[in-house]
Amino acid sequence: MSDEEIPDIVIRRLPLYARELGAVASEGSEYISSEGLGERLGVSPAQIRKDLNYFGSFGTRGRGYQVTSLRERIRSILKLNGRVREMVLVGVGQLGRALLGYRGFLIGGFEVVRVFDADPEQIGQAVVGYEVEDVASLPEFLRRSKVAFAIVAVPTEAASTVIDTLVAGGVQAILSYAPISRSVPDGVRLRQIDPVMELESMSYYLDDQFDAVVEDQI
Repeated sequence: MSDEEIPDIVIRRLPLYARELGAVASEGSEYISSEGLGERLGVSPAQIRKDLNYFGSFGTRGRGYQVTSLRERIRSILKLNGRVREMVLVGVGQLGRALLGYRGFLIGGFEVVRVFDADPEQIGQAVVGYEVEDVASLPEFLRRSKVAFAIVAVPTEAASTVIDTLVAGGVQAILSYAPISRSVPDGVRLRQIDPVMELESMSYYLDDQFDAVVEDQI
């Protein structure tokens, strides 16, 4: 089956399965059923089986999935086994600095290798062990390095220009924290994270009892 025939939402769930399988393995369990995995994740067993069936046959009747084997198979499908994916980060404001300090990237197989910013006061400074480089040098770096991943943590007004530079430099996977809507060429994946939109969507589910001003009591 070609990549085009696999729904993107299925690909997005694979890392969730792999992470939970890692947690199951750390607890000492060798096997887990689709029912057990689904209960841990809040996903139906049928959905898990359907997702995995896109990539082949998994599991043993009566025993379920071999935890470590399935996790490694999923990471292989995601092209993550046995390698570290290098990334660049553009923007070293408060968000960018927090991302640089996040150890989960390395645990997941990703490493920030260079950091860029447009602020003259930031350029040349050391941030979490990285020397901040002028974003004007980003095209040349991309031409030489062929890095495929990038994180964009710049203000909204600068995001489009940065994304254009990354796409022109051959970056194929861009994670952007700027709340903008834009398209990219075929062959490039752009994922946008907007915490405000996520909070807005969750607000729908809140009970009305919380919709009131709370005043401090003296």
